[in-house]
Amino acid sequence: MADPTRDLKSLLLAPGKRQAVVDDCARVIEEEVDAKSGLSGMAIKMTFKVVKALKPGMVRELCDVLLPEFVENLEADYARHKAEGSASIEAYCAKNASGVADALLRTTDRRAAKSTNGALKGAYEKLRPEGKKHVEAALPRVARMLARHGV
Repeated sequence: MADPTRDLKSLLLAPGKRQAVVDDCARVIEEEVDAKSGLSGMAIKMTFKVVKALKPGMVRELCDVLLPEFVENLEADYARHKAEGSASIEAYCAKNASGVADALLRTTDRRAAKSTNGALKGAYEKLRPEGKKHVEAALPRVARMLARHGV
C-alpha cells in the first residue's frame, strides 16, 4: 500500500531502494520489447537489439541515469493519484494513460534532443511517432512495478 505521506522521490530514489527500482525498470523494458509484435514490434526489437549490441548494459545504465527525471516528471501525477484517493497506482495510470505517457516521454524527448549519438538519436526519431502508443501500452506493467515499490 502506498504511503500517503511520502512523495515519489522518497519512495523510489532512496538509498537502498533506487538500485532495485532501476533493475525493475530495465526488466520492464525487456519484457515490453519481448511482447511486441507486428511490423512496429519488429522495428522496436531490431532497434533494441542494436542498442544492446552497441553497449551491453546500456539499458540498465539509461534507466539509472533517467530515473530521477522520470520520477520528477511523474511527481505531479503521483500527487493527483494521492489526492484523488485512487484505489491503486494501476487504476490511476489506466484512467490517466495519456497524461502519464506524456510525462514519461518528456524525459526521453528532452534527452534525445540533446544526444550527440547519431545512431541512437536517429533510432529514437524513427520510433518516436508511435512512442506514445507504446508507452501507454506499457503502463500496466510500469504501474505494477511502481506498486511493488510502495507507490
